[in-house]
Amino acid sequence: MDRAQIVSLYTRDQRMAVEYPDSRREVLAHVIRLVHLTGHGEGTIIYSQLDDRNVETAVAEQVKYFEAIGQDFEWKVYDYDTPPDLKARLAHRGFEVEEPEAIMVLDMEVAADVLYQPVGHRIERVMAAEGLEDVTKIEEAVWGEDETRLKSYLAECLERHPTQMSVYVAYLEGIAASAGWIYYPTRSRFASLWGGSTLERYRGRGLYAALLAVRVQEAKEKGVEYLTVDASPMSRPILEKYGFETIAYAHACKWKVKSREGTRAS
Repeated sequence: MDRAQIVSLYTRDQRMAVEYPDSRREVLAHVIRLVHLTGHGEGTIIYSQLDDRNVETAVAEQVKYFEAIGQDFEWKVYDYDTPPDLKARLAHRGFEVEEPEAIMVLDMEVAADVLYQPVGHRIERVMAAEGLEDVTKIEEAVWGEDETRLKSYLAECLERHPTQMSVYVAYLEGIAASAGWIYYPTRSRFASLWGGSTLERYRGRGLYAALLAVRVQEAKEKGVEYLTVDASPMSRPILEKYGFETIAYAHACKWKVKSREGTRAS
């Protein structure tokens, strides 16, 4: 994999052109932002092309915009973004900078053969909203957060965009123990993997790998060329074993609005 080429392709497909069912994509002069449509979710600055001359103005404009609509947002900063001190500038402005995630990509042509073998664990695909209870319970247990928004998002995708989202749950000893999903953006050579969360007492028993294999096999059938994951330090060594390569690191820089009284996104 040529890193420069894959970074360029990833930037075009997964940042500049990507769309999500619950968000509106807005292309501005130096920034591309995703505005959550319900007003209850989080917006995102998914791409920016800035320099020392315009960075402070651009940041101020985005803070002002999201404050006005009362929507928290994330500025996702990649290590190849400009200016090189963008993350530090956001932190100085008051953004909360989270720990870095590895942006990992799998070229489907070089995926490990084991990913295409039959899966031994019981894996079930969730086909409708009522089947998301197990997913929500797993995510809340693993991350200790209320996942109501996630459940609503996945439910809407399954109902309105069933060909773009596949959600899976892995069961062990009759217990819903691990969950993950895959998203297929329109007009993209990539699909993205999400979730991959396993209850602590069931870790180390192959559930993560089984969910990975099921999604890789489905993506292969759909003709996807590349898979991408925003990987935590725990997931990265597992993914590397199966052929994923790190192409960049990204920090989520979070802005919490000071007032919820703004106008809802429309």
